[in-house]
Amino acid sequence: MRQRLIILVLAMLMVFTAACSSGTSSNGAKNQNGAGGNEVSQVELRIMWWGDQKRADITNEALKIFQEKNPGIKVVGEFAPSTGYFDKLNTQLASGTAPDIFFLGGNVVDYANKEVLLDLSPYVDKELNLSDMDQSMIQYGTIGGKLLHISAGANARGVVVNKTMLEKAGIPVPTDGWNWEDFARISKEISDKLGSGIYGTYNMSIDGMDIGLKQQGKQLYDMDKGTLGFEEADALKWFQYWDTAAKSGGVVPSELQVSNPPGDTSKSLVVTGKVAMSLIPSNQLAAIQGLTQDELIMVQVPRGEKGTGVVFESSQGLSGYAKTKHPKEVATLLSFFINDPDVAKILGNDRGVPVTSANRTLLESNANDVEKIVYDYTSRVSEATKTEPFAVSYNPPGFSEYSKLAETTMYEVGFGRKSVEQAVSDFYSGTVKIFKNNQ
Repeated sequence: MRQRLIILVLAMLMVFTAACSSGTSSNGAKNQNGAGGNEVSQVELRIMWWGDQKRADITNEALKIFQEKNPGIKVVGEFAPSTGYFDKLNTQLASGTAPDIFFLGGNVVDYANKEVLLDLSPYVDKELNLSDMDQSMIQYGTIGGKLLHISAGANARGVVVNKTMLEKAGIPVPTDGWNWEDFARISKEISDKLGSGIYGTYNMSIDGMDIGLKQQGKQLYDMDKGTLGFEEADALKWFQYWDTAAKSGGVVPSELQVSNPPGDTSKSLVVTGKVAMSLIPSNQLAAIQGLTQDELIMVQVPRGEKGTGVVFESSQGLSGYAKTKHPKEVATLLSFFINDPDVAKILGNDRGVPVTSANRTLLESNANDVEKIVYDYTSRVSEATKTEPFAVSYNPPGFSEYSKLAETTMYEVGFGRKSVEQAVSDFYSGTVKIFKNNQ
């Protein structure tokens, strides 16, 4: 009786063990085949971005390709309109339910300071391949000595030049390597030769101020030191240049710039043929060109004492959640997003030009005429920064207040309400106060 009981128990154990081994893969995932096959166990990642339905469609298509090439990783995508995206993300971060990966923009420093971003440094040259990524982009995502952000697209600011207007005026079209003396002279010549109501350039004293400071070896905000990166004398030199250029007649008068701001493509005087040059991010060229029959090109910003001061600038990018349970898989997906050629073909320039030179070259081969100008221009900037690097710009604390003050300063000078010296003195003291109040 006892021997029969032992045999029965052993038989039951064998049946139980067989059931467990046939129902679970070697890594613990349940087998879904039902016929003894082995299905790959999947890690699940959530990723969230902002944008419209078109962006959602192409992003989901790219993620589908990732899953096909990485069958062990399942990706669940989420998106929201830009107006509500960060409210949604902040709510999830507060509750500890944030996605494993999420997109950020110029506010990446705010999230770095909250310590909610995954340090990707340990995965570089392993799961995360950055070998073909522009150094300025890597620098942009490195905050406090940690790699916290991977740019998904890039722009480079430059001067859009109405080639048709310059040829009409009989003026040689400028090329990379020109300087600010050339710029002021050409602006005045355009205005003089094309007549009343035509101007050489928009006033770039605010939009280009951080570039102008870098060209003097300074910067708007030194994030590493946590201080402003310039003195009052640096700002005065920059504003004096623009005041002189404006008084010569080559710069759009303030009253016209107020009603036709350069950032509003639909109102841009470049589109209407009233202004020959303006400072723009490279991704705006297509929109401007689409509204005019004149031929437009892009030229690097005139050089200053230390060079152009221009670098590749991140349009937006991806960060991992500090509390993710799958950091290696997060790094794998980020690497795929920026390096895979099939993904580059799908995403195109939706988030800016690719941040790797190989993918920029790939897309350029099938680009239309305007896109080729953008690719050529951004490649020139990328090459230039290899021999003439500049620090990446970050917005100072209280940036919205600062921007309003800077714009007010430009118009106070432009409308003659204050002398350049008084306006800059007030601007600098106001900037220091804003900075201290937002520390």
